[in-house]
Amino acid sequence: MQNYFSSDFKLGILGGGQLGKMMLYETRKFDIHTHVLDPSPEAPCRISCNYFEQGELMDYDTVINFGRKVDVLTFEIEGVNTDALRQLEKEGIKTWPSADTLDKIQNKATQKRFYRAKDIPTAAFGVFNNKEELLLAIEKDALNLPFVWKSATGGYDGKGVAVIKTKDDLDQIGKGECIAENLVPFKNELAVIVARSPSGEIKTYPVVEMEFHPTANQVEYVICPARIEEKVAEKARLLAKKVSEAFNHVGLLAVEMFRTEDDEILVNEVAPRPHNSGHYSIEASFTNQFEQQVRAILDLPLGNTESKVGGIMVNLVGDKDHEGEVIYENIEKILHMDGVTPHIYGKKITRPFRKMGHVTIVHKDLAEARKIAEEVKNSIKVISK
Repeated sequence: MQNYFSSDFKLGILGGGQLGKMMLYETRKFDIHTHVLDPSPEAPCRISCNYFEQGELMDYDTVINFGRKVDVLTFEIEGVNTDALRQLEKEGIKTWPSADTLDKIQNKATQKRFYRAKDIPTAAFGVFNNKEELLLAIEKDALNLPFVWKSATGGYDGKGVAVIKTKDDLDQIGKGECIAENLVPFKNELAVIVARSPSGEIKTYPVVEMEFHPTANQVEYVICPARIEEKVAEKARLLAKKVSEAFNHVGLLAVEMFRTEDDEILVNEVAPRPHNSGHYSIEASFTNQFEQQVRAILDLPLGNTESKVGGIMVNLVGDKDHEGEVIYENIEKILHMDGVTPHIYGKKITRPFRKMGHVTIVHKDLAEARKIAEEVKNSIKVISK
């Protein structure tokens, strides 16, 4: 086995945002040398990596030249040039997850067709090349309201997704390729993080439950373990494992799911990287998701995925009425609370609903943790100067 620790081995990360920053806590712990590429000169990763390069993640030459400086390459954001990844793989640079896996996931229309081909349960959907095609389908009664519109590419954190209930809502739809999904009546939105190594070792984390902000279409709370029956949790973990194996993915795969009224589990979408739904694991799990990502892509033994204690994560997002240099108001107040840990991502500028940090609450009583989470949410404010 290669010596990754305190050696001249180099791990490359495409993307320098908060997910990369939290992964770098773990590479620092293991003394693994890291290179990071990101378009922003103020990327959160900049302070923690051994070598930082500013450049575009979709630019073929930039990614190729960056990748040739490292031994293993991973990413913390899906918007990277897969042609460059494929060429680097040909040159012997290990890229995890692979370009082939990423190609199936980057485009939501391709992702949904993949589920259909692999017999993975998912909401019924149609694919449209553009807005005009979708509007024509509505006109001809081939598509009925209500439905969920999703942009095939470029959507994240509530952008590129809209619930279309009336004709007026059609104004929210973007111009490019998209999918229209049946609106699924569901009891909960769940997620399972799967870790898989190149040698095929695979582990799932406990099922988490996601509570969404009523208007921003963003996760507000992540609750672990999900407040569901054991048989439903087992079904979700087995389905997540099936999805991981179908994609032949390496690293972490976050599988977002719906639990229907009759306890069926449908796959919504996946992310091939550490994920917002796994942040609770930093304080609550034996092996947090970021350490597990490092273990998985380096083909090291996977760590214990179970929780030491119940955990809830609260997202800290920019106040809807503020834009500019950030101030975290009342952070001292939440630091007085037991079991509460804030994580500030290092973004200098806040915007409405921009993810600026998160807070983890751990408690042996999950109901108590949920109460504290509400108090944290109501106390801390992410505003501008």
